[in-house]
Amino acid sequence: MITKDVREWIKRVENKQYSYEDAMYEFTKISVYLTKEEITMIKNRLKNSYML
Repeated sequence: MITKDVREWIKRVENKQYSYEDAMYEFTKISVYLTKEEITMIKNRLKNSYML
């Protein structure tokens, strides 16, 4: 289950409040606590936000 903190982080990333490097660093820290499906969903949202 995605927590409130993770949802807020995603919102900040989508609003470009993080550089790509900072967003990836934070993603590696929180990904330990997420399921595979949640990681895939967040990864897709990150790709859309940064258009990689």
